[in-house]
Amino acid sequence: MSYTISQIADFAHGRIVGTPQSVITRLSIDSRKPITSPETLFIAIRGERHDGHQYINDLIAQGITHFVVNNDFDTNEWAENICFIKVNNTLTALQNIAKAHRQQMPYPIMAITGSNGKTIVKEWIAQLIGDDMPISRSPRSFNSQVGVPLSLWLLENSSQLGIIEAGISFQNEMIRLQKMIQPGYGLITNIGQAHQENFQSIEEKLDEKLKLFVDCNTLFYCRDHAPIHQAIVNHFHDKKLISWGTASEAWLRIQSKKITPSGTEINIEIPEGQATLTIPYTDAASYENAMHAVTFVLHQGIDLQTLTKRVARLKPVAMRLEQIEGRNGCLLINDTYNSDFTSLEIALDFLNQQARQKEMPRTLILSDIRQSGLPQTELYKRVAEFVAKKGVTRFIGIGHELSACSHLFTGNTSFFHSTDDFLGSKLCEKINREVILIKGSREFTFERITEHLEQRLHQTVMEINLDALASNLNYYRSCLKPGTRTLAMVKAFSYGSGSYEIAGLLQHQKVDYLGVAFADEGIELRRAGITLPIIVMNPEKRSFPIMVQYDLEPEVYSFKLLSEFAQCIENEGIDEYPIHLKIDTGMYRLGFLPTEIPQLTEQLKHHPRLKIKTAFSHLVGSEAPEHDAFTQQQIERFEQATSLIEQAVGYHFWRHILNSSGIERFPQAQYDMVRLGIGLYGISAVNHRGMRNVATLKSYISQIKEVNSDETIGYGRRGKLPSKGTIAVVPIGYADGLDRRLSNGVGKMMINGQEAPIVGNVCMDICMLDITNIKAREGDEVIIFGDQNPLWEMSQAIGTIPYEVLTGISRRVPRVYFQE
Repeated sequence: MSYTISQIADFAHGRIVGTPQSVITRLSIDSRKPITSPETLFIAIRGERHDGHQYINDLIAQGITHFVVNNDFDTNEWAENICFIKVNNTLTALQNIAKAHRQQMPYPIMAITGSNGKTIVKEWIAQLIGDDMPISRSPRSFNSQVGVPLSLWLLENSSQLGIIEAGISFQNEMIRLQKMIQPGYGLITNIGQAHQENFQSIEEKLDEKLKLFVDCNTLFYCRDHAPIHQAIVNHFHDKKLISWGTASEAWLRIQSKKITPSGTEINIEIPEGQATLTIPYTDAASYENAMHAVTFVLHQGIDLQTLTKRVARLKPVAMRLEQIEGRNGCLLINDTYNSDFTSLEIALDFLNQQARQKEMPRTLILSDIRQSGLPQTELYKRVAEFVAKKGVTRFIGIGHELSACSHLFTGNTSFFHSTDDFLGSKLCEKINREVILIKGSREFTFERITEHLEQRLHQTVMEINLDALASNLNYYRSCLKPGTRTLAMVKAFSYGSGSYEIAGLLQHQKVDYLGVAFADEGIELRRAGITLPIIVMNPEKRSFPIMVQYDLEPEVYSFKLLSEFAQCIENEGIDEYPIHLKIDTGMYRLGFLPTEIPQLTEQLKHHPRLKIKTAFSHLVGSEAPEHDAFTQQQIERFEQATSLIEQAVGYHFWRHILNSSGIERFPQAQYDMVRLGIGLYGISAVNHRGMRNVATLKSYISQIKEVNSDETIGYGRRGKLPSKGTIAVVPIGYADGLDRRLSNGVGKMMINGQEAPIVGNVCMDICMLDITNIKAREGDEVIIFGDQNPLWEMSQAIGTIPYEVLTGISRRVPRVYFQE
């Protein structure tokens, strides 16, 4: 749908300044995402650590002419053809616009809340309904105060049902979501510990979540969750309550449940009859999620026979966009499990972001789109216009519908009736140095295309969760005073996590500086399109000219280095080249000692072409309370040294001394900037609960063997089982970075949620695990470290630190990057 600026202003309770140029069809709140449509309305949201108003200049340069801004924003300097809607609060305006759009939809909305499983339940409901009913639903996990209005804006007139997720972190948030969504149906998945730190009790959090349902007619929930059942009965006894569970009062009663080779077999009974369902999963979470979805779709009128077939084919929900290194210099963006118009827009924004940073052409491989509710020609006409608008340089359509509508697409296009036809065409071999978005409905098995195009040969991989890294960054930012800058360390291959990909995310998140160890690391980032200022912590004389060529800034820690770099800058004839002074306040590593500061200030007078950008020092033990007195002494030495330097040079420069743990424990010493290192990757000596794991190292079982107790396992005959048992052979060894100190039971891995100790010595490319008491098959996933087997526990087991383990993972182990 489209709206005039006058309508939008009415929705937002705002005042128009300037001249409207077009109708509005698209909302945007993120200036970092490419905006290609002149019909876009940018809403400048102001948060604790960001302010969308700061990016209006850049957006106008991109061609955006319509904005929602706060009343205190000065619009007088802008030309008449830029249109502003001025409001009291831009977030409230976004929510009011979404609420007004939702009220145009004639169909009911189902709202889903709960601690876990919201997105999977939503997607499984869509799978079970199939083509019987066109649905509009939240993209991915858009369930916050910002995500919900953006989801509501995507509701289509042609749908017959809307499904919107709603999530909260604090008290008094849910009522705002409820007023926007206005659901007629409500579903709560469960109640758990997520965000519990912001509530006095589980009951208080449950009561807050249930505010979503105050105007619902019908509620869906699990009758066996006693706290949920009791709260719903207490609050909503006058509503229609549709529950499932083992209790005889449940609308859908579970008569029996058992694990089989095919999954979980469940005998159910509803008022219309009985059936046996087989869910192709065996874990408790999937069982719960599936039963929520089953209960809802049965209540919507899907017959038992149809449902039984569809449940058996439930597919896993792709919760993320993966970045994978491809063949022929390509970058793959893997989104092979769903294809709808809404998620296509999100994925294309991500494609554009990656292609722009890497300066590579954009390729889209797309399947037929299901469940749109639109006539075929109208649907693919919209897709074709959208693909052209997003700047896709090569389009590959797969499916009978797309092939029939090929005339609607322009430019470099290819069409195939099936995935097999595409793979047989050899077109893959002709694609070079392109960013490729692979996006398809499940039935097209696009994972085969991904496997064909990817570079990976080693099946042991390290998965990097970019959303978790951004979350950790924002956690530390929440600890900072307003105006404090951030320097993110990306040295040593970003602590083993990958240089460009991490730096690209940090640049996207608008950190202020990056830090690398050596010049070649900084050069690699520059060549990959990173434009942030970069400090080189260990500069060498021979690298000075190329550092200057790539705008890399040196740490200066000695008089010799100062003199040599000053001579280089003199030769280049550059004025005010930034340098970063290292002060040694007690580490006794690199840096100027406090006693050397008078000599340093005298030397600086002789090098007027150099400009001190920052001065900094390293804390020795900021994570350890027993060293607090010494840490305070270091801070005082730093204060004295930098004050003397600033007084001598006559200008202000930025100062920074805090590392990740220092940010959490010494907020009074934030100065102008802080340095983030291992904390970005979810490792904190202070607050494990506030962190999210970023890196997961995983492999698979390549072979399973029975071993007698009198046999030995591995080199040196060191491995033995206490009795006859079973071992798994896993293709990861010390050449991949698996430390040999983990041998002979010191280390463990996780298989199907259970601990499997390492048996025998770790080999170069292989290790063996004792799986005697674990149900496992060849090909099953093995977690070396991650959420299930924390990195810090592995580090403790071998008497080292997480830094060493992370940076020791070999580059031959592929990194797979994903966003949720």
